[in-house]
Amino acid sequence: MRFIVFIFMFCGYLFSTSIKDVANIVGVRDNELIGYGLVVGLNGSGDGSSSEFTIQSIANMLGSMNIKISPDDIKSKNTAAVMISAKLPAFAKAGDKIDVNVASLGDAKSLKGGTLLLSALKGVDGNIYALAQGALSIDSSGKGASMTNAKITNGASIEREVGFDFSNQNMITLSLKQNDFALASKIKNSINKAFDLDIARATDGKTIIIERPEEESAVDFIAKVLSLDAGEVNANSKIIINEKTGTIISGIDVEVSPVLISHGNITIKIEPKRPYELKDNEVDLKDGSVIDTSANILRIANDKITLANITRALNKLGASPADVITIIKNLKQAGAINAELEIL
Repeated sequence: MRFIVFIFMFCGYLFSTSIKDVANIVGVRDNELIGYGLVVGLNGSGDGSSSEFTIQSIANMLGSMNIKISPDDIKSKNTAAVMISAKLPAFAKAGDKIDVNVASLGDAKSLKGGTLLLSALKGVDGNIYALAQGALSIDSSGKGASMTNAKITNGASIEREVGFDFSNQNMITLSLKQNDFALASKIKNSINKAFDLDIARATDGKTIIIERPEEESAVDFIAKVLSLDAGEVNANSKIIINEKTGTIISGIDVEVSPVLISHGNITIKIEPKRPYELKDNEVDLKDGSVIDTSANILRIANDKITLANITRALNKLGASPADVITIIKNLKQAGAINAELEIL
């Protein structure tokens, strides 16, 4: 039985917030790590003999342990080659633990029950920043869940730190999460007023440069700045899509502009509200939406069309979760949805 869950939240509205909720500090960010490794202990669901790189990796691993064997003599379906990814947090120190994601690289059918062998995680500069190892955890709760993607919570230990001397920064740059000239001006004025100094200036709708007073330490100063009131901010709606499980989380008031979209055998026509008479095979959903059941056409004519209207109507048309997700992504790409879209 197909099903899709919609949880409507993240509504757009005006609210008073602090600077830390709407801006980031330039230079303080996560860094992406990547690595290659072997997962062992699979119950016959690993890579087949066609994945030559897996066979060669097994031979290389055994060779490093003084076990000499030809790759031609290795026939193991209990091993899979994987790619490993992780995020190195800002200011992370040697010995800290981070989560890692593991994905099959070959033709393994499942990574369930496997254990990742010690693997190096590198940054874009080629240096090793962490070492990963541990038992894999797979989310198999949903019907569409992938068995070739896994996670290891706290599965990597940081071995190398990213050098960033924050304490000696005299100029601190804030980057707003959205381009907003009015908000940038508000924040600049709020900082200057709080310190009674002309130390902040907005260079564009996203960037605010702040000069740190000599008597303030960098940590104390930025803590004070981030806690300042940014005033009333228009919180943009957000749509979160988990393609693995078919789950969509959206603001209930996310509006959709007039647009015509066709996907497979489904056609959606969103237009300004106008009176019209029902035709044969059309069903009135009593919310400004009309479904033509004979041709899988969804017409929506209302003063305010929301994503909730569309998803409800698509469910009545029998659209699959994959169809609904694809249509939402296309609506966003067409510029019909003014909301942030996050794909998990």
